[in-house]
Amino acid sequence: MIQSIIKVDAISKRFGGNQAVDRVSIEIPQGSILGLIGPNGSGKTTVLNMLSGELIPDEGSIFLENLEITGKSPSNLVQLGLTRMFQMTKVFVRLSAIDNLLIAGQALGMKRDECLERADSLIKELTLQPVQYLDAGQLSGGQKKLLEFGMCFMVPPKVALLDEPFAAVHPVMRQTMSQFIKDRHQKGQTFLLVSHDMPIIKELCAQSICMNAGRIIAQGKTKDVLDNSEVIEAYLGGDHE
Repeated sequence: MIQSIIKVDAISKRFGGNQAVDRVSIEIPQGSILGLIGPNGSGKTTVLNMLSGELIPDEGSIFLENLEITGKSPSNLVQLGLTRMFQMTKVFVRLSAIDNLLIAGQALGMKRDECLERADSLIKELTLQPVQYLDAGQLSGGQKKLLEFGMCFMVPPKVALLDEPFAAVHPVMRQTMSQFIKDRHQKGQTFLLVSHDMPIIKELCAQSICMNAGRIIAQGKTKDVLDNSEVIEAYLGGDHE
């Protein structure tokens, strides 16, 4: 039986009178790519923010490999092996692409020679050789996303939380990202993928969870979730923000 690397037990978050997340429980199996979908305002990003330490749940608990991590800071969680890619890409815009990778590696304790070797390998894998010495601020949106992938994987995390990594990215770069995820998955990497791109969810995620209005409304095999009548209604009907 595949063990869960992350267990989320009945977490809730309220902002004023808005119940953004209402007693959500999730288990992420070791080595899986779990999709997290739902219309805008469904609570997906709030869940990610609580998992990555950006927000503290009002109720409930979060465990990484049976260690409770509820309320730990993002920097502590990175050290424990939980990394997050944001929808709005976060790179050091005044440093070169290669220096961004080196800083990410050294921050996690890698030695300089090891950093250089790892950064060079990732630059090639992510097809960033032509721009590796440019300031990251000069890169296209898709190239910045690829660079952020590299920064997250200088030291492979136990779990990678991906928030809309494919949004507004050129199809060629989307394919590079998709292949990067597949290759890591084959080596046992665990992902939680939030995306509105249903073809990508179908391609990458064997299992998915759908949220609406702060609650889970369907979970299981991705095809079954996408065919669920309540999921279809959530995407097509009403104002969910």
